[in-house]
Amino acid sequence: MLGFLLRLLPFWVREPLLIIVGSVLGVRIMYLGVGDQDWVAIGLGVVFLVFTAIRVQVVVRALRARRNPAPAASAAGAAAAAAPAAAVPPPSRPSTPEKDHNAWVQAVAAVAVFGAVAAVLWLGPDMMPSDDTAQQTASCSDGEEEELPQAFKKTPRPVTGEELCKVLNRPDLATLLGTPEETASSASGTNNTAPLTDERVALPEAEVRFETYTVNVSATYNDLTTDQYVKLMKYGDERDVRTLKVLGRPAIFSSDHTMKLEISLGGDGSAGSGGPVEDGPLARTLTVALDRDDRGGYCDFTVWSTTGALPDDRVLLDIAEKVLPKIPERARR
Repeated sequence: MLGFLLRLLPFWVREPLLIIVGSVLGVRIMYLGVGDQDWVAIGLGVVFLVFTAIRVQVVVRALRARRNPAPAASAAGAAAAAAPAAAVPPPSRPSTPEKDHNAWVQAVAAVAVFGAVAAVLWLGPDMMPSDDTAQQTASCSDGEEEELPQAFKKTPRPVTGEELCKVLNRPDLATLLGTPEETASSASGTNNTAPLTDERVALPEAEVRFETYTVNVSATYNDLTTDQYVKLMKYGDERDVRTLKVLGRPAIFSSDHTMKLEISLGGDGSAGSGGPVEDGPLARTLTVALDRDDRGGYCDFTVWSTTGALPDDRVLLDIAEKVLPKIPERARR
């Protein structure tokens, strides 16, 4: 039906329309094909562009024939001279050229309509809402209000686990990790207290998990300075310890193993048994003081992967420089 309608259009309306539609569709399909690395779409776009090039050649030849009718006129003059004078018919009145302003109006209207259709085809995929839920960022809040432990109420301006999660779960976090094609599979924040402190030290933390890496951020509101923290590391199993400054605050790089715990469920429905706690994959941590004067307390930025691979230290620095300004500095006591 569409082909029949196109054949009814005048030549100077039909051909420009085919050129416009072919070029727009060809470029758009190739653009989408290159973005998705789809060779079938790229080949289809090339077909449209080749078809458009052929139509352009047809129009160019028609224009040349219309502007240079000299050969045909010369042949007609030679035939008239060879005939006897009596046989030459009297000159007829020149016919009035047919007014083609209506054709021009039709051409402009048709081009406008097809241009609108081409614009819809071009912009449609970007303007339509996406149904791909895999591209949505994991949410930090579960909708339930959690009562804060007493340690948070006694600490001046502490950040909560949900607030930490919101500042960590950035849209560009995957890009900072060097895996821009990944999306967060889970994001959570908890309001814990530090162990061995009788629940007197607030320790909020947040975690965002990707397919490749997992990022954890925690804030410990104790009186431990970074110098004291480095001294404690001598008694631990931390590796590759390096001191530095982050946004003017004392900071420490260190590496340590995560903990691995396996739980075996009974096949007969009985309670499962847990195996011993083992060393898990190596994790890299950047510890930064909660304030520039290092009056006590620190933030831990930790990243690890199930494969044991770790990103460069620059990754943790980039994350810390993005997240730290969103965390209030520790107030003077």
